[in-house]
Amino acid sequence: MSAADEVLDVVDRDDRVVGQAPRGEVYAQGLIHRCVFVRAVDAQGRVFVHRRTASKLVFPSYYDMFVGGVVGAGESYPQAALREAEEELGVRGLAQPTPLFKFLYEGPGGAWWSYVHEVRCELPVDPQASEVDWHTYLTPVELDRRVTDGEWAWVPDGLEAYRRLRARPEFRQ
Repeated sequence: MSAADEVLDVVDRDDRVVGQAPRGEVYAQGLIHRCVFVRAVDAQGRVFVHRRTASKLVFPSYYDMFVGGVVGAGESYPQAALREAEEELGVRGLAQPTPLFKFLYEGPGGAWWSYVHEVRCELPVDPQASEVDWHTYLTPVELDRRVTDGEWAWVPDGLEAYRRLRARPEFRQ
């Protein structure tokens, strides 16, 4: 099955399920669906950052400071957060990611409910080749610099999640 064939829950502006459709149809029609964002932090407090592959359906070859993706039909946000983090990082045995906050992203690419999580990953990563083209860990200061210097094209939904995360009192430096 291709990524475009994966069935997703279609939701309304209050995050209530109103139907289901294949991912390709959801994207083509701009239907609201659900996504998870997981901030993966190593033992030194550095954040996993990667460049998406050119084959991605949305934001190909853009940089991201979160791993994650769509929530499948009938899947919960916590289930999707753990599944996506383990898949994209190429690890098994992560702790359940901690939920932080949820918001409705509306911008380039469409609209989707975005649930931001965080997980500590001390395991050696082997990122999924179909999802991740390049990766590194950056300190929070290095990440802030990369976000503000304009040299990297960041996924707009991840950038919005990052800005909201940085505005939270517990994440200010």
